[in-house]
Amino acid sequence: MLGLDACELGAQLLELLRLALCARVLLADKEGGPTLSDEVLDEAVPEYQAPGKKSMLEIWELDPEDESLNKYKQALLGTLLPAMDSSLPNVQVTRLTLISEHAPGPITMDLTGDLVALKNQVFILKEGVDYKVKITFKVNKEIVSGLKCLHHTYRRGLQVDKTIYMVGSYGPRAQEYEFVTPVEEAPRGALVRGPYVIKSLFTDDDRKDHLSWEWGLQICQDWKD
Repeated sequence: MLGLDACELGAQLLELLRLALCARVLLADKEGGPTLSDEVLDEAVPEYQAPGKKSMLEIWELDPEDESLNKYKQALLGTLLPAMDSSLPNVQVTRLTLISEHAPGPITMDLTGDLVALKNQVFILKEGVDYKVKITFKVNKEIVSGLKCLHHTYRRGLQVDKTIYMVGSYGPRAQEYEFVTPVEEAPRGALVRGPYVIKSLFTDDDRKDHLSWEWGLQICQDWKD
């Protein structure tokens, strides 16, 4: 895992803001407002749908007379972004890159174009090498909580692996975010060499499908195979 950089710090602070808002809802419950039991149920029961979350504007307008909270919101969220194109999705996944010190270069797939075409492309990974996965994405409008990337790996039609990367929570900004996974080692040996199909999904705590796609991976003895 990378060290604590600005993106990670921002993600953690956004989680703190979410907790702070939950605490305020809990106080509201004592005055007859909504309870937090719904959020607890959502964590415990996968089928349960959590109530809608506050928008950026609603968060900014929360208790405007509270100076300490206003400073907290400013530190977490910065300034409000200018109006965005309403047709844009809140989360845009733009690239996925396999990074290895032993590779001839980064292996990057563009996720902004024709995703169907990725099914016909085969990305080569040399057996036994260390590699990381970098996910590049944008958040355009509202805070998104609990982003995660799932990879279901199939060989000859049978699922052989499932990997989940916990990406975190992020607020909207003009620049792209980058998330890099911990180092992993590609399998080695004659039994694991060959083609694989990977079905990937980028989702969040609300189980929203931000992007899903399929791509091919070939584990070989060498990068040139």
